[in-house]
Amino acid sequence: MAKKLYVSNSTESSRMFKNDFLESLTKVHWSVPLIFWIPVIVFFVWRALGPGNLSVGTVIGYYLFGLAFWTLAEYVLHRWVFHYEPSSKWGQRIHFIFHGVHHDFPKDRLRLVMPLSASIPMAAIIYFLFSLFFGEYTLGAFFGGFLMGYLIYDECHYAMHHANFKSGLFKKIKDHHMLHHYAEPDRGFGVSSMIWDVIFGSGFKRGRGK
Repeated sequence: MAKKLYVSNSTESSRMFKNDFLESLTKVHWSVPLIFWIPVIVFFVWRALGPGNLSVGTVIGYYLFGLAFWTLAEYVLHRWVFHYEPSSKWGQRIHFIFHGVHHDFPKDRLRLVMPLSASIPMAAIIYFLFSLFFGEYTLGAFFGGFLMGYLIYDECHYAMHHANFKSGLFKKIKDHHMLHHYAEPDRGFGVSSMIWDVIFGSGFKRGRGK
C-alpha cells in the first residue's frame, strides 16, 4: 500500500484534543515565537558581553557557531525525532501530535510554527545539554545564535507553506520542502537549509525540484 502523504490542504485547524485548554496549547500565530524569543536572544548576548565580559569578536564567533549548529540540529530533529513512528498506539498518537498532524494538514496556519508549550521545554532541555560543554557566558553567546537559527527555521517554515516565491533561493527552499510533503516524505528533511540533505544523501533526485 502506498504511504499516505496528506489528507487536507485546508488552512483551518483540525481538532486534536477534546479539552479546550490542551487544544489551545497546540496552536500559535506565526508572530508569537518572534515576540517571545527575540528578547531571550538579546538577554543571552547581553550576558555574554556584560557580566561575561567576553570580547565582541568572541561573542560573534560563538553566536555564528550556534547559528550554524542549529542547521544540523534542525535536520537531526526533523529526520530522526519528528519522523520516528513508534509501533504502539500511544507512540503513534504522540507522533501525530508532534508532527504527523502537520503532514496531514500542511497548510494549517496555526500549526506551522512551534507553540511555546513545546519550544520552551525543548529549549530548556537543550540548554542544559549544551551547558555540559560550554562555560556559562560562552554558552550565552552560542545559545543566542542557536535560538536565532530556530527562529529563522520557524518563520521560514511558515513562509514555505504560505508565501509565493517566484524565484531565487527561497523558491528553491520552498520547492525542496514541498517535495518532502507531497512527493517523498522520507527525503528532504532540511527546512531552512538543504545542506545536510546533501551531506547525508537524503536529498531528492536531480530534476525533482525543478
